[in-house]
Amino acid sequence: MKFLSFAPLSLVLMSADLYAAQTVMDDQSELKTQAVAAGHTSYFQPPAEHELSDNAFGKLVRQGHSLFVDTRRQAPAYVGNGLNCSNCHLDQGRLPNSAPLWGAYPMYPAYRKKNDKVNTFAERLQGCFQFSMNGKPPPADGPEITALSAYAYWLATKAPLGVESPGRGYPEVTQPAKGYDLAQGAQVYKAQCAICHGDTGQGQKVGQDYVMPPLWGKDSYNWGAGMHRINTAASFIQYNMPLGKGKSLNDQQAWDVAAFINSHERPQDPRLIDGSIEKTRVKFHANDGVNLYGQTVDGVLIGQGIR
Repeated sequence: MKFLSFAPLSLVLMSADLYAAQTVMDDQSELKTQAVAAGHTSYFQPPAEHELSDNAFGKLVRQGHSLFVDTRRQAPAYVGNGLNCSNCHLDQGRLPNSAPLWGAYPMYPAYRKKNDKVNTFAERLQGCFQFSMNGKPPPADGPEITALSAYAYWLATKAPLGVESPGRGYPEVTQPAKGYDLAQGAQVYKAQCAICHGDTGQGQKVGQDYVMPPLWGKDSYNWGAGMHRINTAASFIQYNMPLGKGKSLNDQQAWDVAAFINSHERPQDPRLIDGSIEKTRVKFHANDGVNLYGQTVDGVLIGQGIR
């Protein structure tokens, strides 16, 4: 597996205007989520597996669960990298503050700024395949989307409809006043992340299957995925990483290591316009949170993609 190398890392500060807060009218799918205070127990509790009926619906839900945790092997026609849905939505899509399915399903249909339209939940899943999985969208009425939708619906049983449930997404981690530092992020990565994800972000494999996901390179999420945003990655990292030790990194460390990870090349944004990184940045990335796509860092243009 080959990875692009980069010039020495330096301090990069992003201006606050690139990280303007989105309102509900801007994007209903990206509402800022607040974490529940430590010790609070009011997170929604999805149903347990033993509560699932042994009928046609239960069979479909189980198929959706299987696809969710083993996406790459069970939907190879639609997955173009080494990831599964459960890599970003932990504990089989159940874990609060890890974009759990029970928090997402009741919020759709919703307007998404990303594609400037009201999306159904099926379309939201299709987007995950296209960007996070660097693949192609399964048919909205096909067996994959149907099964995954059934699994999400079942996890959301009795969840409030259209209500911003605590723990729904990745709780916002405010950008530190000094911005972020890629060199410090490299040190955090070496100390906290490399043991699972590898020195070069390559992940870990057993045979042909990843047991720890790659964070950059050809088998990771592409430049169109939400996780390429440094603010999104920082939120996920602080609340969920290192695995089983969420909240052990402070805000600065989370932003630094998120920036370090997202300063490395990955598959190209499938929305690339006329082969131009500049045009693609202006249309899709300039106002999409904090990200490095189309920026030059230490003389290296970020966003060239893996060829």
